[in-house]
Amino acid sequence: MNKNIKVLVGFSLKEADGEIGKIEDFYFDDISWKIRYLVVKTGNWFTGRKVLISPKSLQKPDWENEEFSVNLTKEQIKNSPNIDTDKPVSRQQEEQLYSYYPWGTYWGSDPHEHGAGIFGAMPSKLYNSKVEDATSGNAVAEQENNDHHLRSTENVTGYKIHATDGEIGKVVDYIFDDSTWEIKYLVIESGTWLDSRKVLLATQWIREVNWDNSAVIVGVSLAEVKNSPEFDIDQVLNESYERSLYDYYGKPGRS
Repeated sequence: MNKNIKVLVGFSLKEADGEIGKIEDFYFDDISWKIRYLVVKTGNWFTGRKVLISPKSLQKPDWENEEFSVNLTKEQIKNSPNIDTDKPVSRQQEEQLYSYYPWGTYWGSDPHEHGAGIFGAMPSKLYNSKVEDATSGNAVAEQENNDHHLRSTENVTGYKIHATDGEIGKVVDYIFDDSTWEIKYLVIESGTWLDSRKVLLATQWIREVNWDNSAVIVGVSLAEVKNSPEFDIDQVLNESYERSLYDYYGKPGRS
C-alpha cells in the first residue's frame, strides 16, 4: 500500500518488553530509492540514543495505534554498534550493522547499489584537486568509505524542484510502497503561499539531485508540473490517480 513518509514519523517501535523508541527519520538509497533504515530515537531506558533499524526488522504495523512490532529486543539494540546518525554512515558501519543484526545479506554488497546514483559521483577534476590538496590519505579514505548514496528524507525535504525551463516548487513529502519500502513519488508544493497546490513527481522522472545546491532536477516542463493532477496529501494514493498521472505526462507506467 502507498503511504506518506510523514505519516510514519512519530510511530512507536515495540517488542515484547515494551516500547523501543519512536521513528524520527529515514535513510534512503539514491539509486534504488529504497528506504534502507529508520532512524529511531530510543526512550529513557537507553538515554535517548538514536539507532538505525532496517525495515527488515519490522512486522505488521498497527495503523490505529501508530506502532510497529519488531523482531528485536531492547538488549540487542542496547548492545548494537554505536553509530552517530547525525553524520554520514560509512559502508563499514553498515557492514557492522548487518553482521550484528539478523538482517541477512548486507544491501551494500549489491553492485547496483554502488553506481553513481542520481546524486552523481564527484567530478574527477574536483576529486583530484581534493586529493592533491590533502596532506594525508585521510580525506581520500573518508571519501571512499562513506556511503554517498544514503540520504535523509528530512534533509531532502525542502529541496527546490527545477523543471527543464525553471524552478517550480519544493519537496514537502514522499510516497512509498510499504511492501517494498521503495519511494515512488516526491510530493511537490508548487505555486505561492496564497495559491499553492501539491502534485506528485515519480522518482523515475528525476534526472539529477544536486546536493550542493539543494535542488532536484526533473525531466518535465514548468507548464506540465503546474497543470498536473492535484494531489490531496490527506488521501491514500490509489491506482486511478496513478494512471491519470502517467497518462497526463504521457509516460509509461511503473513496471
